[in-house]
Amino acid sequence: MKFLYVAPRYHTNQADIMKGLREHGHEVCFISHYAAIIEDYTYVRPIVLGYSLLYRLIDYLYVNVIRRKDPTAIVFKIRHGFPPIGKLRRTICGYQPDIVILRERSVYSMAAYLICRSKGYPCILYNQNPMWSEQTKTDPAHRIVAKMSPKLRMTPVMGAQRAGTSIKENDYFVPFVMEPRRRSAERTYFADDTVHILCIGKYESRKHHIMLLQTAEQLRKRYKIHVTLVGEATTRFQKEYCEQVKAYVEDHGLQDIAEVKTNVARGEMEREYLAADVYVIPSTLEMASVSQMEAMSYALPVICSDTNGTACYVEDGVTGYLFRDCEQADLLKKLDRLLSDRERIVEMGDAGCRALTEKYNFARYFDTVMQMKERIERENLY
Repeated sequence: MKFLYVAPRYHTNQADIMKGLREHGHEVCFISHYAAIIEDYTYVRPIVLGYSLLYRLIDYLYVNVIRRKDPTAIVFKIRHGFPPIGKLRRTICGYQPDIVILRERSVYSMAAYLICRSKGYPCILYNQNPMWSEQTKTDPAHRIVAKMSPKLRMTPVMGAQRAGTSIKENDYFVPFVMEPRRRSAERTYFADDTVHILCIGKYESRKHHIMLLQTAEQLRKRYKIHVTLVGEATTRFQKEYCEQVKAYVEDHGLQDIAEVKTNVARGEMEREYLAADVYVIPSTLEMASVSQMEAMSYALPVICSDTNGTACYVEDGVTGYLFRDCEQADLLKKLDRLLSDRERIVEMGDAGCRALTEKYNFARYFDTVMQMKERIERENLY
């Protein structure tokens, strides 16, 4: 079969999906708006179509003039950027896909959907909004967007059942796919008799790097630990925050237990995971991180916030611990509990590796996508 993906960028969390499709004999075409600096193109290299000339002008004015002091202005294009429509149409129609997966309800995706619908190509919407979601809005603007978007939606985020939420008939849980890289028996732990804590995330204040360093300050009194922070620092705002993190390390005399790394190449990340014993992702407002699954693939226990969109992949007390969002005291409590028992660290890491094999594998992803494709064709949900 011929799979077509259209998304803002080709993300690392797609790598094992691309690998599975290729290994099972399928063709893959990936259209992206732009290319990221650090990605894994082993299994597919995206076609970067970019944006229309008019939108590039709009985006430049928005980012550099209108919202020049806003670090979030750079993501405006993901939802509002519109494509070079001629190139998009030629690329889609020239490929003639059997199934199309469109990321987000964006102007770009709506343009792609209208092209695909005119040709009868079945489309699925992919976003990271939770399965358990609130009632769909029915005002005119939302009805128009719904009409110009695929009828069926898939998401890798389960979310939590609470008052006012439900699972919609046209929504499907399709997990992130991650293959085990190293099981506990295939790697070593506690080099230099130290528990090595790894944290990966862009240098943004919401990632709470400093909160983790503050926690490490307290834990160093009881345990021999080392913290490695790895993250992207490419924008002006990220570089500024990264300097704040480095300054905290120096001002608090943490140079002997903490290291700050930036822009580590994708090919070098395995070394970071294998050097670690515990993985911590302390960020807030995390829609759906995949790094904890990468950590699980290297048999590392994971500690993450209970509001992380993909907290559902961490079984509390089995493959790691969940702490209350933004609460350093609870992060300290959970990390202390883990550090107090090195055997538990290895057992939890091994349990996380098994969970990937049993629950978050390519077969489950592929089977669910095929069920959605068949339903589109059966019920004429183009």
